[in-house]
Amino acid sequence: MDLGKRCAAEFFGTFWLVFGGCGSAVLAAAVMDGDKLLGGIGWLGVAFAFGLTVLTMAYAIGHISGCHLNPAVTLGLCTSGRHCSADAIPYIIAQVLGGLAGAGVLYLIASGREGFSVAGGFASNGYAEHSPAKYSMLAGFVAEFVLTFMFLLIIHGATDRRAPAGFAPIAIGLGLTLIHLIGIPVTNLSVNPARSTGPAFFVGGWALSQLWLFWVAPILGACAAGFTYKTLFESDN
Repeated sequence: MDLGKRCAAEFFGTFWLVFGGCGSAVLAAAVMDGDKLLGGIGWLGVAFAFGLTVLTMAYAIGHISGCHLNPAVTLGLCTSGRHCSADAIPYIIAQVLGGLAGAGVLYLIASGREGFSVAGGFASNGYAEHSPAKYSMLAGFVAEFVLTFMFLLIIHGATDRRAPAGFAPIAIGLGLTLIHLIGIPVTNLSVNPARSTGPAFFVGGWALSQLWLFWVAPILGACAAGFTYKTLFESDN
């Protein structure tokens, strides 16, 4: 498949991940009328929303681009030899642009409600005072590293040619749901630099100053997982 078409698929897929996942957090996690809680899907619903975005896109564009939707996934797959390193930068650019576009459309919708402000976080990732449960920078780094590592092991195993065919999107989508259930209280969970960059761009300030962690930790975790899978579990045949 032509690289331009694959990058277009990554753009739209990452748009859907950020718009759907972060949109569930911004628009639906808690629906308020002033100080009165009308309802909402909570952290459980947000975790499932992120998982569903990946599951649906894996079936929609997996056969086109591989459905990475995430710079860490792309680099992790490059580390294991599953993806061409020469295509990594175009993929990452498309993913970041898709994340920014998804956050932009979400901002247009969210700002249509009276009293909206990005001061509420706009689903940005953060640590210390900007962690949902006030976890430290070290705790946030470890969580992002370990959860990305495990996510990439799931991706590698589920897409291995020895695995049952056709079920990879389900395993990967549910894997992303699970790691969100674990990590949302710690950092709002990233495991995806493109997902983190989109909302942070609109929040600015603290979100941009803490963005480094949500690039460095997921990429290191993903590359470690790629190396581990290739070394320990890849078939010799």
